[in-house]
Order: sequence, then C-alpha cells, then structure tokens
Amino acid sequence: MAKHVVPEAKDALNRFKMEAANEVGVNLKQGYNGDLTAKQAGSIGGQMVKKIKPIRTLNFERKCRIVKGHKTSVRYAFSLTV
Repeated sequence: MAKHVVPEAKDALNRFKMEAANEVGVNLKQGYNGDLTAKQAGSIGGQMVKKIKPIRTLNFERKCRIVKGHKTSVRYAFSLTV
C-alpha cells in the first residue's frame, strides 16, 4: 500500500482493492497477503487500473482523401477518467 495515501482515503482504497480481487477471483484477506503469487497480485492491480482509467480504441477504414479509390485505416485511442 502506498505510504502517501490520505488517511481518509485509505479505507476506500482497501475496499476498492478487495473488490478488484473478488472480480478476478483472487482470495485476498485483510492484512498481510505475502502468500500471493506475482500473477495474482498483478491481476488485482491490473483490474484496479482498468476501472480507474479505461482506454478505448476505435478502428475503421475510410476513403483516402489524397488518392482516389484508396482506403486508409484510422485508429483512435482515448481514455475515460472516472
């Protein structure tokens, strides 16, 4: 857990971590969890990041504006901050 967490936010962050662990199927307990594998711990952190700042991409083809009859691929990547 980060050392520079606002005390009032610590409980909310712990609940969020427990919720993320539950969603990925990791049995997380209160207190020390040194028995977790790196894969399990990473899956919890990854789930938390997905929820905090999901990145979406949109891919499509459109007519090329330079060469008539050609198509070009367009990819938009954006993130939503919750």
